[in-house]
Amino acid sequence: MKRNILILSAVLVFAAAIVYVLFLREKEVITPLTNSWDTPIPHQEVPANLASLKAEDCGACHKEHYEEWKLATHAHAWTDLQFQAELQKESSPFMCINCHIPLQNQQEFIVTGLINNDIYRPVKEKNPHFDPILRKEGITCASCHVRNGEIIGANGSKLAPHPVKKAPAMLDESLCIGCHNASAVITPTLACTFETGDEWKNGPFFGEKNCISCHMTEVERPLVAGYPARKSHRHWFTGSGIPKFDTVQTTVQNGLEFYPGELAGTLNRKDTVKFEFMLKNENAGHKVPSGDPERFILTTMTIENSKGGVFVADTFRIGEEWEWYPEAKKLSDNNMLPNEERVYEVKTKPLLPGEYKVKVKVTKHRLNKENAAYNKLGDNYPLFITIYDEEFPFKVSK
Repeated sequence: MKRNILILSAVLVFAAAIVYVLFLREKEVITPLTNSWDTPIPHQEVPANLASLKAEDCGACHKEHYEEWKLATHAHAWTDLQFQAELQKESSPFMCINCHIPLQNQQEFIVTGLINNDIYRPVKEKNPHFDPILRKEGITCASCHVRNGEIIGANGSKLAPHPVKKAPAMLDESLCIGCHNASAVITPTLACTFETGDEWKNGPFFGEKNCISCHMTEVERPLVAGYPARKSHRHWFTGSGIPKFDTVQTTVQNGLEFYPGELAGTLNRKDTVKFEFMLKNENAGHKVPSGDPERFILTTMTIENSKGGVFVADTFRIGEEWEWYPEAKKLSDNNMLPNEERVYEVKTKPLLPGEYKVKVKVTKHRLNKENAAYNKLGDNYPLFITIYDEEFPFKVSK
């Protein structure tokens, strides 16, 4: 009897498995990649007369360009500790690397499609041309200047020992916007929101200035030592100026200009002390801050006496506020539009006679301390830089 029950149970389990496979299990269908950010730049062969695609080899001749690139955060797009922390999370989908290492040569796997259009089920195959050293370079020379086995430039060159194809349309602002204007809700708790390109298109400089005008300053110089000088551009891609490591230098470009108000050198003890400070997004053709929604700017204003005693302290924040869980959504946004002005003030009731000062400090922040601690970024990961720090002394008479 027991044997018959066991046989019947096995038959029923087997039958149920067949029914599940044939009728109930979701059929797996490989769907193609459709979004521009789903795929990297296709595999690039090393152009004629080049040793490799590595920046170091380019720098053997283009020394200034190479040294400038090393100051750019582009050079640390892959090794950035914050990016690597995000990449290790289970919620991180496959396509995030396509902006940080944009060449297929830099990627260990080639993604050819998605199973049932699920971004967490990519169809992968080993990349036979994967170059781990090139991967460390992040956004490197070849990311922009090598296509279809050719070196491309804005002007081309017949003097170079390697062919240089003139292709200005492939090196215009659309190349920058490919990554700096990616905005999509990937999953309910994961949003990619980089809208710098749209901000520029809707701003006052569209049609007059572009990404290159501001972030790659024009300069007259030889492209290679010993060659004639010609129009070139700086390759440090100057931006926020917050370095990726405390051992790395970078360059700073401020969209903001600062205008402190008037403050009499001597005040009467019956006077109310009031100081105004204006910030203006005078130079950027996009919002400030722009890009990563975790960035923000703080303006701290204090009134202190000569011994460091603080009578008034106030901090003003520019940036977005987001809630990431259980659903990613923007709670607020007071980023500054191009040409927008903000006036902040500190004031206090009459002070006793003595010496005082108003202190103003403006800092740019990559992310807050709490998120840095959550991602275990460590003490050598700079979270902010100071872009303005001034004191305005005054006296209160008897």
